[in-house]
Amino acid sequence: MNPTSLLLPINQPPPVTTFRSQFLNPTPLRLTPKFYLKRRIQSTVLSSSSVQDKPTSVNPDVFGGKKELSPIQSLVDAMSPPIRIASSALIFAGAIAAGYGLGLRFGGSRNAGVGGAIAFGAAGAGAAYALNSCAPEVAAINLHNYVADFENPAALNKEDIEAIANKYGVSKQNEAFNAELRDIYCRYVSAVLPASTEELRGDEVDTIIKFKNTLGIDDPDAADMHMEIGRRIFRQRLETGDRDGDMVQRRAFQKLIYVSTIVFGEASAFLLPWKRVFKVTDAQVDVAVRDNAQRLYASKLKSVGRDIDVNQLISLREAQLAYRLSDELAHEMFKEHARNLVEEIISTAVGILKSRTRATEPTRVIEELDKVLSYNNLLISLKNHADASRFAPGTGPVSLVGGEYDGDRKMDDLKLLYRAYVTDSLSSGRMEEDKLAALNQLRNIFGLGKREADTITLDVTSKVYRKRLAQAVTSGELEAFESKAAYLQNLCEELNFDPQKALEIHQEIYRQKLQQLVADGELSDEDMKALERLQVMLCVPKQTVEAAHADICGSLFEKVVKEAIACGIDGYDTETKNAVRKAAYGLRLTREVAMTIASKAVRKIFITYIQRARGAGSRTESAKELKKMIAFNSFVASQLVADIKGESSDTPPEETQEEQIQQNEEEDEEWESLQSLRKVKPSRNNLRKEIQTEITLKDDLPERERTELYKTYLLFCLTGQVTKIPFGVQITTKKDDSEYVFLSQLGSILGLIDSEIVGVHQGLAEQAFRQQAEVILADGQITKAKMVQLNELQKNVGLPPQYAQNIIKSITTTKLAAALETAVGQGRLSIKEIRELKESSVDINTMISESLRENLFKKTLADIFSSGTGEFDEEEVYENIPKDLNINVEKAKKVVHELARSRLSNSLIQAVSLLRQRNHKALVYSLNDLLACDKAVPATPLSWEVPEELSDLFIVYLKSDPPPEKLSRLQYLLGISDSTAETLRAVKDRELPNGAGEEEFVF
Repeated sequence: MNPTSLLLPINQPPPVTTFRSQFLNPTPLRLTPKFYLKRRIQSTVLSSSSVQDKPTSVNPDVFGGKKELSPIQSLVDAMSPPIRIASSALIFAGAIAAGYGLGLRFGGSRNAGVGGAIAFGAAGAGAAYALNSCAPEVAAINLHNYVADFENPAALNKEDIEAIANKYGVSKQNEAFNAELRDIYCRYVSAVLPASTEELRGDEVDTIIKFKNTLGIDDPDAADMHMEIGRRIFRQRLETGDRDGDMVQRRAFQKLIYVSTIVFGEASAFLLPWKRVFKVTDAQVDVAVRDNAQRLYASKLKSVGRDIDVNQLISLREAQLAYRLSDELAHEMFKEHARNLVEEIISTAVGILKSRTRATEPTRVIEELDKVLSYNNLLISLKNHADASRFAPGTGPVSLVGGEYDGDRKMDDLKLLYRAYVTDSLSSGRMEEDKLAALNQLRNIFGLGKREADTITLDVTSKVYRKRLAQAVTSGELEAFESKAAYLQNLCEELNFDPQKALEIHQEIYRQKLQQLVADGELSDEDMKALERLQVMLCVPKQTVEAAHADICGSLFEKVVKEAIACGIDGYDTETKNAVRKAAYGLRLTREVAMTIASKAVRKIFITYIQRARGAGSRTESAKELKKMIAFNSFVASQLVADIKGESSDTPPEETQEEQIQQNEEEDEEWESLQSLRKVKPSRNNLRKEIQTEITLKDDLPERERTELYKTYLLFCLTGQVTKIPFGVQITTKKDDSEYVFLSQLGSILGLIDSEIVGVHQGLAEQAFRQQAEVILADGQITKAKMVQLNELQKNVGLPPQYAQNIIKSITTTKLAAALETAVGQGRLSIKEIRELKESSVDINTMISESLRENLFKKTLADIFSSGTGEFDEEEVYENIPKDLNINVEKAKKVVHELARSRLSNSLIQAVSLLRQRNHKALVYSLNDLLACDKAVPATPLSWEVPEELSDLFIVYLKSDPPPEKLSRLQYLLGISDSTAETLRAVKDRELPNGAGEEEFVF
C-alpha cells in the first residue's frame, strides 16, 4: 500500500476510533480492558470540551505500571556508586585470597595456590562485573518508575532525571538508559497527540518540546521516535483495511507531520525523512501543515467576537506565527470570520424585516445595522492603530462579498436593509452628515454598486422630497417665501438631494397638473393661471413648460388632426373645421407647435401617395396617384392649415393675387424661356384657388426623388394620357393646360424651388432636342438643310435658341473629337493640321487625349529624322511642337533623345544597304538623316566592319555637293582622316568605266 495516501484530503471524520500502540518496541502493549475504557472516556471528555479551556494533560498510566527489581538489581539499587565500586574491589580481592588459600591448602604447593587465586579471581571479577553492569538497567527501571509515579508527567523535573543518572553513575547516552528515555518520549508524544476524531488543541507542540527538554533527549533520538509513531500509524492502516479506518489513520498521520514539523523547526527537513520513509512529497507535507494550521487558527478565531481588542489581535498574530500559517491565509480567515459575525447580524435583521410584527420592526432593524456599523468602525480604527503591524492580518473594514449574501437572491435582502436604513436616516426630514458616512460604509459592507445604492437613495429621497414639497405648497409656506429658488435649494441641501432630480420632479408635477386640467379637451383662463402659479412656485423653466404643452396638448391636438384627415376630401365639413379650430385655440398651442403636428400627419399621407405612385405600373397610373395627392393637398391639407391659422381658405384677396402676379412678373426670364415653364408660371389664370405651401416633402425625400416625381408628371402633361385597347392599340389623349396648374401645385408639395423646377423643364427639353439632333448630325457635318431641320425641331420642343446652339455645338464637338481621335490613330493628322485647328479655336486638349498627342509628337519626330534634308530645328522640336500639342517639354526632350539615338545607328545601316544596292540618291537621304540625328544628340565616330564601305559612303555624299559643314561632320562621324578625305576628293571627278569598274568602286 502507498504511504503517500496517508496525506490525501479527508472528506469527513470517521465515526470509529482505532486504538494505536504506545510502545517503542515491536511488541504491542497489552492493555487491560479497564485502561482501554478509561482512555476512551478521556478522549470523549477532551473532544467535548473547548480546546482553550485547559492545557493538554497526559494520563500517567500511559507509561505503564512500575517495574520490579531482581535481587541483584535490588542489591545494586541499594548501593551508591562508590560503595558498589568498593564492594566490587572487595569481591575481587576476597575471591583471589580465597582461591589462593584453597589452592595452597588442597594443592599443597604455591603454584596450586596461585592457580586457585586466578580461578577464584576470575569468578570474583565476573561477579563484580555483573554487579556493575546492572547499574544502567537499574537506573532505567528507576527512571521508568519515577516517571510512572508522576500524576502529571508534564511536571517532571529535569534535575531529578539527571540525579537518577548520576546516582547510578550512568550517562544519558548509555544504551539502556537512552532506550528508556526514547520509550518514555515516544509514549508521551503518542499520548499528547489527540485521537483521530479530535482536532489539535494548539498546545501540543509546547507540551512536547517542554517534555523533550525535561528528559534531555537529543533531537535525532526524538525525531526517530516521531518516525516510529508514523510507522505504527501506517501499520495500523494496513491492519484496518476499511475505508473509515483509512481516513482515521490518514488524519492522525497529518497531525503527526504537522506537530513534528513545528517541534523540530527548520531541522525537520533533515531530521524527519518523510519522503524517503513514507514516499511523501514536500507538497503533501506543506498541505498537512497548512490544513492543521488553518484548523488551529480557526479554533483560535472562535474566541474572538465583535468586542475584539488590541490584546486579542496581538494574541492572534502570535498564534498565527506559532502555527506557521501564512499571512495570506490568515488574512482570508480573519476576513471570513469577521464576515460571518456580520452575516449573523444581517440574518437577524432580515428576519426582523420580513417578520409579520410591524410595530417595532424598523427600530430593531436599525439597531442591528448599527451593530454592523459599530463593528466595522472598530475594525477600521484598529487598522489605523499605531501597533497595527503587530495585529493579525486581515484587520480592516468588513465586506460581505464572497460570503453567504454574495448572490442575486440574497442581494435583494441587502437592498431592503439598505432602503430601511436610508428611510430611517431621512425620518427626521433631513440627512445628517454622520448618516451619509454610515450609508457609505453600509454600501461598502453590502457590496452594493454605486448605481444600485444611488437608485435606492434617490427613490427614498424623492418620496421624502415630494412629501415635504407638498407640505410647503399646502401650507402656503413656499408661496409666501420671497425666493422660491432659494427655498427649494435649501430643501435639497437638507435632504442631500440632487437639484437636477428635484427639477425633474417639478416637471413631473407640472405635467400631472396639466393632464388633469386638460382632461376636458381645453384649457380655460383659470386653468392657465393655476398652471402659471405652479410654474412660478416650482421654478419650472419656460422651455420645459412649452415642451410639456407640446407633448400633452399636442397629443390631443394630433388626435383631432388625424380625425380631420381621415374624413377625406368629401368629409371635411363645417363640424370638422370647428373641431380643428377649437382644438387649436382651446389647447393654447402656439402656431408653430400646431403646424408641426399637422405637418407630421399630412406628410405621412403624402408619403403614402408617393409610395403608390412609385409602385404604379405605368406613367399614367403614377400621374393619377400624384393627382390624388394634389387634390388631398387642395381640399384637406390647405383647409386644415387655414383652420389652424384662423384664416379663410376661399379665394385669396385681390391684393394677395396682385402681389403674387407682380412678384412672378419680376422673376427671372427663365420662366419665359420654355413653353412648359410659361404654363407652370403662376398667373391670374392658375391662381384660382390658394393652396398651402408650408407643408412640403422637402426634408422627407432626397432632391433626386422629388425631381423624378415632378418629371413624371411633366411627361404626363406633355404626352397626354395613354389608353390601351384590345389588339395592342394605344390611344393617346392630349390634356389641356389645366394639368400644368396641378404640376405647379405638385412642385409646391414636393418643396422644389424655382431653380430646380426650371432645371427639370430645361433638362427634359434638352434631352428631347439632343436625341433628335444627334440623328440629324450623325455624320458631324452641318449643312443649310440640316440647320433648317434643327430650327424647326427647336421650335417644336420649345427650347430657347441659345440652349439649342449649345447642344448643336456639343454634338458637333463630340463628332469632331471622335474624328480627330481616328485621324491621329491612323496617322492622317500632322502638326500643321493641328495648328490649323487651334487657329480655328478648336480645343486640342479636350479633342485629343494626351496619349494620342504624345504619339503624334513621336510621329512628327520620325518624319523629321526621315525627311532626308539633314536639318534639325531645336526651337521647333523642343518648344513649338510640344507647346502646340500641350505636352511636357522635359518629357518631349527625353523622347527626342531616345528616338535620335536609335535612328542614328539605323541610318548608317540603311546607308550601307543602299550603297550595296547602288541607290546613290536614297543613300544621300539616309546620310542626311544620320546628320539630323547627330544634331539632336551629338554622337561619337561610328564603327563599321568594312572601312572601305565608309569611304564609298563619303565619296557618294561628296558627289552630291553638300554644304561644307555637313561634309565635315559626316567625315567625323564616319571616322575618315583628313588625308583619306583629300585622297577621296581627288578621285571625285574620276571617270569610272561602266560595268566592272563601277562594281569594283562600290565594293
